[in-house]
Amino acid sequence: MSTEPVECDVLVVGSGAAGMTAALKAASQGLSVVVAEKAEHLGGTAAISAGWAWVPGNKQGVAEGDTRQEVETYLRAIAPETYKPTRVKTFLDTVPEALSFLENDTAVEFTYPPAAPDYQMDLPGARLSGRAIIPKDTDARILGGDRLRMQPYMSSYTVYGYMPQVGPDMYHVTHANQSLKSFAYLTGKVARTWIDTLLYRRGVLRTNGNALMTLMVASAKDLGVRLWTEAPVEALTRDAEGAVDGAVLGGRHPVTVRAKAGVILASGGFTGHTELRKKHFPHDPDGTNHVTPTIGHDGSAWELAKGLGGHIDDSPHSPGSWAPITVFKFLRNGRQRLFPHLRAIGLPGLIAVDRHGRRFGNEALSYHDFGRQMLEHNRGEKDTFAWLIGDAKTMHKYGIGYAKPWPVPRSYNYWIDYLVRGRTLEDLAGKIGVPAENLRATLEEFNADALRGEDTRFGRGSTEYNHFRGDKDHKPNPNLAPLDKAPYYAAKMRMGDLGSFAGLDVDDDSRVLDEQGNPIPGLLAVGAAAASVFGGGYPGYGSHIGPAIVFGYRAGRDIAAFGAHRHAPETAEAVPEDAVSA
Repeated sequence: MSTEPVECDVLVVGSGAAGMTAALKAASQGLSVVVAEKAEHLGGTAAISAGWAWVPGNKQGVAEGDTRQEVETYLRAIAPETYKPTRVKTFLDTVPEALSFLENDTAVEFTYPPAAPDYQMDLPGARLSGRAIIPKDTDARILGGDRLRMQPYMSSYTVYGYMPQVGPDMYHVTHANQSLKSFAYLTGKVARTWIDTLLYRRGVLRTNGNALMTLMVASAKDLGVRLWTEAPVEALTRDAEGAVDGAVLGGRHPVTVRAKAGVILASGGFTGHTELRKKHFPHDPDGTNHVTPTIGHDGSAWELAKGLGGHIDDSPHSPGSWAPITVFKFLRNGRQRLFPHLRAIGLPGLIAVDRHGRRFGNEALSYHDFGRQMLEHNRGEKDTFAWLIGDAKTMHKYGIGYAKPWPVPRSYNYWIDYLVRGRTLEDLAGKIGVPAENLRATLEEFNADALRGEDTRFGRGSTEYNHFRGDKDHKPNPNLAPLDKAPYYAAKMRMGDLGSFAGLDVDDDSRVLDEQGNPIPGLLAVGAAAASVFGGGYPGYGSHIGPAIVFGYRAGRDIAAFGAHRHAPETAEAVPEDAVSA
C-alpha cells in the first residue's frame, strides 16, 4: 500500500447510477471526487439494466397534468403500511432539480415515451405515462480509451449482441419473423453490432442503462472525476471526533483516501450476500433458494457501515425487487447463466404453472408483482419455482424468453438446459415432474378463456399495463392465446431479484443512521445501498434508477455542507479492520 494518502473532497464508493450522479453533482460544484469501483468495469448493475427512471414530476408528466396528489395517492396505495411520507416528499421535491442538472449540465439525455404505464394500473393515482423516462442511445466512442472500461451488456439479454430498448425498438425485435420491415430493422441493428465488434472489440452503439452510464462516465471525465476500477474499499477511516473522513482501498489501488467532506456509499445492495439474504429474505433461509443477476450487490455497504453502528432497515414490505429468473449454462464451460423474465411471460400463449401443474396468478403483472405471487404461492416450500409453458405456435411466433422463435434452431436451448420439449402435453408433464391430468385441466380452462379474451381466474389482460406486456397486434386480448398445438415447451423459473429494497437505514438526507437513529457524521448511502424510498412497493419502470439519481444528486449537492467542519487529514485514524472490512 502507498504510504502517502490520496486527498479529495468526496469519496464515492460504487459507479452505478446513484454513485455517478453523486460524483457528477459534487464535481460540478468544484469539489474533487474519487469514485472507487470494486469491479473490473464501471457502471454497476445500472449498466446492464433497461435504464428507465421512475421520476414523477418530470416535465412530461407536468405537461400531461400529473399532480403531486396523484403521485402520493399511488405511492400510498402500493405500500399502505410502510409509506414514508417525509422521505417521499424529499424525493418528489428533488426530481425536477435533479433532472434539470443532468439534462442541462451533463451529457445525459432522456427520452419521454408516450406510454410507460405504472405497474399497478388498477390502483388509485396510477397513470399511463409521464412518470418513467429512458436514456437516449449514445456512441461509446465518446469515452475514448475508456470505452472498454464500461460494464458490458448482460449477454443472455441481447439479440445476437444487440440490446433492444422497450418500446418501438422491442416491437421490431419481437416481430422480426412476422414482418419484412421488422426483419430488416433487426438485421441492420445486428449487422452494425457485429461490424463494430470486429472494428472496436465491442459494439459502439449503447442503449438502455448502458447508454445512461456511458453518458455519466463521459461527463465525469470532463469534470475531472478520478474513476478507479478494481478498487475495493477495505475499511472506512474516521477523524479524531469520530466522523468518517475517508477509506482504506485495496486491489489495484492500495491506498488510503482522505475525503474532507465525507464518503458516499453507492456500492449496491445485499442480494449477493448469502448471510444477509438468509436473515432478510424469508424464502431463502439456507441461502440456496435465490439467484441474482445484479453486479456487486454483495452487502459491502453494510459491511463497511456496521462497525460504526450502521444497520439494515428491513421495514420495506418486500425486502427485494423480485424477478423470475431461468438458470442455465454456458455451453463452452458449463458456468451459470441467468435470464431474467422481465417481459416475456405476459405474451399470448404463455402460462406459468406450479409444481402441481396449476396456474397460480396473473402472468402479465410486473416481474416484481409476479415474483410476489410466486413467493406467496410457494410459502412453506423448500424451493421457489414455476414452469413457463408454451406450445408450438408460441415457440414459433415469440420464442420463450432466451429461446428465440422461428427460424432460429432450438437444439442449442436443450444442450444448455434452458428449454424442455415434450412431444405431447403428457410427455412434457412427465419431463418436468408435474401431474399430467392437472396440466391438461389447466390448459383446457385457460384455452377456453383465451378464446373469449377474458381470464376468469386471475384477470390477466385486464389492465393497460398488462396489455403493454403483451402483443398489441394480437386480438381479442393482447395477453391471451390458447396453447393447443404440440409439441409443448417449458422453461423453469426460479426466484431472483433486480436489487434489494431493504438496505442501510438512512434519514431523508441519505445520512446513514446508527442504532439510536443518529446520523453517522461524514457517511451517506444512496441507491440500493440504502433502504428504498417506496417502502417495498415497485411503482413502475425504473423504480431503482429513479431514486438512485435523485438521492445521488442530493448527496453530491449537500455533502460539502455536512462535512464543513471536517478536521485536517492528518488527524484521521482507521476504523478497526474487523469491524468495517468489506
